[in-house]
Amino acid sequence: MDYLGPCKYSIRLIEKLKSLDTQNVLDFGLINKAIYWAKKYHDGQFRKSGEPFYSHPLEVAYMISEYKLKTDVIAASILHDIVEDTEVTVEMIQDTFGERIAEMVDRLTRDRPDGSKLSVEQILNNAYQTQDIEVVLIKLLDRLHNIQTLNNMNLEKVEKKIKESLKYFLIVAMDIELSSKYTKELVDLCAQNLPTQKKAKPVTDLGSSILYPVFQNEIDQILNQLQLTQIKKTSHNC
Repeated sequence: MDYLGPCKYSIRLIEKLKSLDTQNVLDFGLINKAIYWAKKYHDGQFRKSGEPFYSHPLEVAYMISEYKLKTDVIAASILHDIVEDTEVTVEMIQDTFGERIAEMVDRLTRDRPDGSKLSVEQILNNAYQTQDIEVVLIKLLDRLHNIQTLNNMNLEKVEKKIKESLKYFLIVAMDIELSSKYTKELVDLCAQNLPTQKKAKPVTDLGSSILYPVFQNEIDQILNQLQLTQIKKTSHNC
């Protein structure tokens, strides 16, 4: 495989970045190096859809660019799975891409050096505790892209992903004020992918309920938690 050669995913990403980079703030040399690494080290890995695995981080970077047109964040998005799924180490990333990109990738990596594995909740909590909203954003859009491709999973995994997305990611999307476009897409995708036997008439009032009644308790908890978070933020700022 020609790791340096363009592919439809990298072409799409680079074209998007160039169209947004009107102030010439991006380091395309570093971004292209991250693309090269993703292709090289994820080579031979495939998503359940049959697409090369590296297509996933490139698509996440594509979505990220609308929120953070920043070289480090784009590169970390492209590399976010590379330590977990390949022989690449955090130290290798730091030597090639710098401390901040290595730090973000490390915070997004579930498999730890001591053999333990972080849960999604732990990754988000750790990022919040360090006030690393860039890591939160990458993880959120990583999940959104995975939800977009749920059709290749079995029903049990689909339901697990949906519940997890509602419990952890929807409140994050609201809390960091992700655009209504992506927040609504996350909700819609969760609803569309519910196992058939659990579907019910959708609730369309986004002010109170934002999914099917089967998840009403989860939604109430999310909204209550979000309200508490906003109160804490307001108190902290006073």
